[in-house]
Amino acid sequence: MILGVCVALGAIALTVYLYRKFFGALYYAAKIGGPPGYPLLGNALLFINKPPPEFFLTLQNTIQESGKCFRLWLGPELLIVVTDAKVAEAILSSPKYIEKSGEYDFLRPWLGDGLLTSSNRKWFANRKIITPTFHFKILEQFVEIFDQQSNIFVDQLLPKAETGECFDVFPLVTLCALDVICESAMGTTVNAQILSDSEYVRAVKEITYIIHLRTYDVMNRYNVLFSLSSYRRRQDKALKILHGYTNSVIQSRRQALAQRNSGKAMLERQESDIGLRKKVAFLDMLLQATVDGRPLTDEEIREEVDTFMFEGHDTTTSAISFLLYRLAKHPDIQRKVYDEIISVVGEDRTLPVNLSQLNEFHYLDLVIKETLRMYPSVPFFGRKITENSEIANITFPAGANIIIMPFFMGRDPDYFDDPLHFRPERFASEMSAEKSNPYRYVPFSAGPRNCIGQKFALAEIKSLTSKILRHYEILPPQQDQHQEESFIAEVILRPTHGIPIRLQKRQ
Repeated sequence: MILGVCVALGAIALTVYLYRKFFGALYYAAKIGGPPGYPLLGNALLFINKPPPEFFLTLQNTIQESGKCFRLWLGPELLIVVTDAKVAEAILSSPKYIEKSGEYDFLRPWLGDGLLTSSNRKWFANRKIITPTFHFKILEQFVEIFDQQSNIFVDQLLPKAETGECFDVFPLVTLCALDVICESAMGTTVNAQILSDSEYVRAVKEITYIIHLRTYDVMNRYNVLFSLSSYRRRQDKALKILHGYTNSVIQSRRQALAQRNSGKAMLERQESDIGLRKKVAFLDMLLQATVDGRPLTDEEIREEVDTFMFEGHDTTTSAISFLLYRLAKHPDIQRKVYDEIISVVGEDRTLPVNLSQLNEFHYLDLVIKETLRMYPSVPFFGRKITENSEIANITFPAGANIIIMPFFMGRDPDYFDDPLHFRPERFASEMSAEKSNPYRYVPFSAGPRNCIGQKFALAEIKSLTSKILRHYEILPPQQDQHQEESFIAEVILRPTHGIPIRLQKRQ
């Protein structure tokens, strides 16, 4: 009798669990609507075995056919794609929806439980620690790094300008941004611009590729299947390099800090061996930070440093590269930006640009905003719905991953007049209109989990762009070298065919 009751109660509990986890989600997902799928696979066949550009086009076509809010099933996982500004506002502005979607789990092998991937109490504590890092006094030190690495960058570009050849600037910007973020985050240099084929640079490329693959490849989304694949072995190899480098810098920096605090001589020879600089880096502040009265462990510090590394180099690479592309295509806009830079900085190209001067580049601000409207560095970001929620008259079921798409919102004619026309001035007029929803433009996300490094990123973009324009005029490729725009929506937005430009030295 007792056994029968226990079995019955167990069956009821299992039924309730399955209903809440799957059948409830099926019911509400059906009301949301979306493309037809198949049993077990869902909509996975839409994306499987498609090269990245086709993946992006498939998503674009699905949005056009299914509207601003629809569901996708990747196996048993429910994704709700959102390009509706009102829904985006309700989700991003609320502290209720701060847990990241399941796709961010693919970052955890590299970033652990850092600021980007953590939630609840740990996220609040980490955010509180890291926010002062981007105070303007500290940003001024970072701007020095931007300027020094930009000098190396323009030197690297000189042979291209002398020959007038057409070349892809994207990989060169990537190396410059990597040098910037290494020195800013860890106080060390990897000399990526000089040693472009370094082990560390290759490992960064490898891990970002694998993270992207797992977001849409249903066979690699699940840890059990992924652990059996060759990608898992490739990931382990890359992580050994990435974590090994960060750990070595943390240990050396911690030893140097201990020596300094005890009044002993600095370990100059040891620091020199790994290229440590004397500027205060992001790592230095973490080494002196405390949570609940205790210092951070090496693992906690590594998670935040690696997060800063991940978020801070690929995103600015994308923004700067697409900005240069648009300046090449619009010489009139390029001339306005150049004139503004000269009016603030002057004719002497050897003078560094400080933070105060960067803040005076108001027209360049508009150009950056317009670039990020059309080419947001992060083309999508996600939140996890932890309980059934009514948002904009739609019930979002518990367990659903909400995928917000700033790329498609920025190109929606319902939100922007003539959206495919590059017009920076719109941000001096359209975006100030009272009737406009600010959540139609969210390249840095918004609300409680907005990008904490936004000021850092904008200062770096301005610094590098101004340095390039002081030395070179940016020209488009020859007509026979022109290719239609095509995108790869990896972890960041990338151009399928690179960013082909030409350069001409300024007199």
